[in-house]
Amino acid sequence: MDWLSYSAPLLEGAWVTAELTLYSTMLGGLLSFALGIGKLSRNLGVRTLSVTIIEVFRGTSLLVQLFWLYFALPILGQAIGLDLRLPPVVAGTLALSLNIGAYGAEVVRGALQAVPPAQLEAAKALDFTERQTLWRISLPQAIPEMMPSFGNLAVQNLKDTALVSLISLGDLAFRAEQIRNFTQDSTTIYTLLLLMYFGMALVLTALMKLIERATGRWRATRS
Repeated sequence: MDWLSYSAPLLEGAWVTAELTLYSTMLGGLLSFALGIGKLSRNLGVRTLSVTIIEVFRGTSLLVQLFWLYFALPILGQAIGLDLRLPPVVAGTLALSLNIGAYGAEVVRGALQAVPPAQLEAAKALDFTERQTLWRISLPQAIPEMMPSFGNLAVQNLKDTALVSLISLGDLAFRAEQIRNFTQDSTTIYTLLLLMYFGMALVLTALMKLIERATGRWRATRS
């Protein structure tokens, strides 16, 4: 086999990787806001739950989280009489989302706490509720500050998708390993793999830059 003959299965795997990255980054972003805002909540139960999820998924290995969701959760389900088996794509997306969500939550928390206190005092003077202050004052100023960090997390998430090959999900890394086992052409396969991940990272970085600029313009129109 030559470089061209490797392209079809690798492109199939790249498409799976792209989908996995998109789904997990979007869900992880939503979790980031939910957990980050929850960590600042005055409600003790919400704050405790948010902190627990953040610390568990920041303090443990993504690989272990993935294996637990795919291998251990079904066994736990059998013990309590429930079918908790997850398809590989669901287990992979969930593990990646929870991981990026936990790290992103700290980005959200830090950006919200960086809003000048004078802005919050002005909102209080205008008799804004906490929800109004969050949506009208804090988030419009904090979101543009979050975007560079979210861009880094998105690229890291793309690279972390390679771990899902270990639960037999046919992503780019899984397809590459299949071809390498068949051809023993390690140099060519891993060079292509490196270049394809690099190219996907460049595209993702460019997209995140566009989103960053868009949020910057949005903040300018709100100020």
